[in-house]
Amino acid sequence: MRIAKSHLLAPADNGAFGIAALALSFFVFAYSTRFGPVAILAYYAVWLPLVLIDYRRVLGNYASFGWIFAFALFCFLSAFWSQAPSVSLRAAVQYLTHIACALIAMRILTTTTLCRGAMVGCAVVLLYSLAFGGYHYDALDGSYSFVGAFSSKNQLGLYASLGVLFSYATGLLLRPGRVWQFASAATGLLSGYALFASQSATSVITTIAVLAAGLAMQLTMRLAPRQRRVLFATAVVAVAGGGIAALQAGALDAILAVFGKDSTLTGRTYLWQQGIAAAATAPWFGVGYQGYWVQGFAEAERLWQDFFIASRSGFHFHNTYIETMVETGLVGTLLLVAVLLRSLLGHLRRFLMSGHSPQSLAMVLIATLLLVRSFVEIDILHPYQVGSFLLYIAAGQLTRREQAVLASPSRAQSGPQPWPRSRPPVRASRQGNGPASITARP
Repeated sequence: MRIAKSHLLAPADNGAFGIAALALSFFVFAYSTRFGPVAILAYYAVWLPLVLIDYRRVLGNYASFGWIFAFALFCFLSAFWSQAPSVSLRAAVQYLTHIACALIAMRILTTTTLCRGAMVGCAVVLLYSLAFGGYHYDALDGSYSFVGAFSSKNQLGLYASLGVLFSYATGLLLRPGRVWQFASAATGLLSGYALFASQSATSVITTIAVLAAGLAMQLTMRLAPRQRRVLFATAVVAVAGGGIAALQAGALDAILAVFGKDSTLTGRTYLWQQGIAAAATAPWFGVGYQGYWVQGFAEAERLWQDFFIASRSGFHFHNTYIETMVETGLVGTLLLVAVLLRSLLGHLRRFLMSGHSPQSLAMVLIATLLLVRSFVEIDILHPYQVGSFLLYIAAGQLTRREQAVLASPSRAQSGPQPWPRSRPPVRASRQGNGPASITARP
């Protein structure tokens, strides 16, 4: 059976292709370090050839994407002052092409296909980890934790968190058929098991918080937009006040104790201090994109030794903002934060302003998860990571007109109707027994 190439680019017709492409992409993001360059080439082979079919439709108007590409372009410029120019330039090329693939996916996939494909991808990643994974000994706290096929329990926790959220979005927000309801339930149970097996405090806490927020926000979709905004503002004030009171009462230490952690977050506070000190040496433009963790550099070698990183790779400051400050300075940090916050606030605005928009709510939850995790991880900073892929999809969707924001989907897609240029229809009315008179119907 032959499939028309144009169907690959039609969001209403390419569901099977989109799900398969996203599942492959997620698998590559998870295990590219295991399978090497071949996996990365497979990822590019899924998305980039679509440009050859219809580049106008696939790429769109990049003039409206300036704020999206700003950080990636600044990473290119950082190669000029980087302490490892070749490393910075190579990483910048990878990051830019990675963003291009994410924007291609955004252009040709619906939110429903995105959630289904991401859910399937998380299921495949977790099943592989359960089948071929193992445990890892943490020399800092002397504990063993299940890391799957990853080198870190936090990465396993990330995919488990995404599996839970995309299962929720597919099964409850987007109202699928019975097959997808069963698939979302199965993936949700699998992801929940992997989440608690990883014992990643970051992933468990953020997932529970974001999922609770999603359920609460879903209930407000029954309200009118104005009532929804009032209720949302009230909830934000209440949650903020309650959170401050809980922190003062020692709730953070109690939560960390449940996961066997202390106030140092297993050495992260010391690592943050070292990162802040490193950022102070080049506060405006940094030492170059990915120009700090380079083998042979004294400070990187010292920290690898302090934290027992025998591989001397795959390590970072466990904070997106500190890591970005070290590598690209204050300028680069502001550019990346602008993408993250604009993505979250843009989709949140759509959700609060529209009558019924589960698609926007799904994007709000993903952006919220990435924002919360950004304080303890660097999910959005590097290429070939699932976090950066999802971030730029969410950012790119803001450049497109929101679908189904009105009660009538067909009217929302067609847009406002122009005023008719022809004469209005007429009707004949008879006054008593006299001749019919012609009157215009308003």
